[in-house]
Order: sequence, then C-alpha cells, then structure tokens
Amino acid sequence: MYYEIKWVLDHVEVYDREGRFCFSADSAGEAERELEALIA
Repeated sequence: MYYEIKWVLDHVEVYDREGRFCFSADSAGEAERELEALIA
C-alpha cells in the first residue's frame, strides 16, 4: 500500500493513497514503525 508521511509543525501525519488521514507520530521513524505494524 501507498502511504504519505508529511511533516506538520513538530510532528508527522500519515495519509493513505486516497489522501485520508491515518495517524500522527512524533517522528518519521515512529511513523514507519507504526506502518510496519499496521501492514503486518
């Protein structure tokens, strides 16, 4: 699946292919770990 990670002020937000908000995280690394857990 395709996800986009965007920096917003002091955190990141993750959006799916359709542009829908999925979740936020403190860092890109944390977001990537969350995505791995979500996909697995």
